[in-house]
Amino acid sequence: EVQLVESGGGLVQPGGSLRLSCAASGFTFRSYAMSWVRQAPGKGLEWVSTINWGGTGTNYANSVKGRFTISRDNAKNMLYLQMNSLKPEDTAVYYCRVQITTQITHGQGTQVTVSS
Repeated sequence: EVQLVESGGGLVQPGGSLRLSCAASGFTFRSYAMSWVRQAPGKGLEWVSTINWGGTGTNYANSVKGRFTISRDNAKNMLYLQMNSLKPEDTAVYYCRVQITTQITHGQGTQVTVSS
């Protein structure tokens, strides 16, 4: 069974930083691209970033480019999202995501709140 467990969220002031983690199990982690998506209050899911299977290629939404960095450790089956210069509009539940053939799996999410 594919399982993703996010952690690292919390309350942070504008301009602050957080590092999110996602522990993956139940599939061959090193073989799949991984993504982060988020859902702000009252809004739909928004794609944030994707990293390829080897960690050599990354993409970011324009809203986070230059502030967020996605990375992975295939030896530990871990996905990360380093978030710097956080803004109130980054407030959301953050999910890691994997698509295996046509099946998309998200974790339970971790809440990030940016507020003074």
